[in-house]
Amino acid sequence: MRHFIIDTDTASDDAVALVMALQHPDVQVEAITVVAGNVPLEHGVQNALYTVEQCNKTTSVYVGLDKPMLRPLETAQFCHGEDGLGDIGLPLTGRVPADGHAVDVLMDTIHAFAGEITLVTLGPLTNIAAALLRDPSIAGAVQRCVIMGGIGYGYGNIIPAAEYNIWVDPDAAKIVFESGLPIQMVGWDISHKHATFTSEEADELRKVSILAEYCVDIQKALREFGISYLKQDGFDLPDPIAMAVALEPDVATETQHLRVDIETKSELTRGATVVDHLRVSGREPNADVVLEASRERFLEVLYAAVSS
Repeated sequence: MRHFIIDTDTASDDAVALVMALQHPDVQVEAITVVAGNVPLEHGVQNALYTVEQCNKTTSVYVGLDKPMLRPLETAQFCHGEDGLGDIGLPLTGRVPADGHAVDVLMDTIHAFAGEITLVTLGPLTNIAAALLRDPSIAGAVQRCVIMGGIGYGYGNIIPAAEYNIWVDPDAAKIVFESGLPIQMVGWDISHKHATFTSEEADELRKVSILAEYCVDIQKALREFGISYLKQDGFDLPDPIAMAVALEPDVATETQHLRVDIETKSELTRGATVVDHLRVSGREPNADVVLEASRERFLEVLYAAVSS
């Protein structure tokens, strides 16, 4: 059994990624830690708890930090809906998270499973950076850290140069990328190319099960945003394809060990992941950057999760 911690700012694509991990037969999700990002913290906590319920699991959900390290929170409710799960009328109140703070749980769980833990981050890196500042030794105790964030090749989804998770708290991202964690970065470019669903493809997925219906229906606001704003033919699922890479490494078909630096000062390129593809900086590589992925393998992992 593999041991996972998932740090999430639970909105519509995060919820699908949680389903994929919770339903995987050889993965034990030891904790779900929630950070502010896509939605305010309290929404993210309720959405995570609701998703755990949909999977008939009892995985503990912990409350983390409610804003970025040095900046005000700028949510992505404009694309995920006010409640983060598509504004389709789900009962997203009243559930009670586990006792304990997410940052403490991250440190304690990583040490409890030292050398065995896979840390998957689906939101801004605020919780992770706070844990690293308090206990830098956790970087060496993590077996693998899969980060949904940044851009390996191409353009951003919040500003031209940056992806949302890194943009919303670039100061935290800088700490994490310079920490020595064994990072595998799955950027938004991978989702845009390999995890976009047309209406017809979404309808096919929805037919699989009640859990599949949940995973598709909560994309309602994201679908509208993808079509109208990003000019995509439907919605894309960044967190699920990153989770697929975490669950089944062969989903990533091309990965390079490269230097990734985070821009924190420029307003024009705030949150940019500056990937040194040609190694012109002379700086030591610090991340395995996923540059290509298999849509077929991703769909296999997704369909298996909602079919189980």
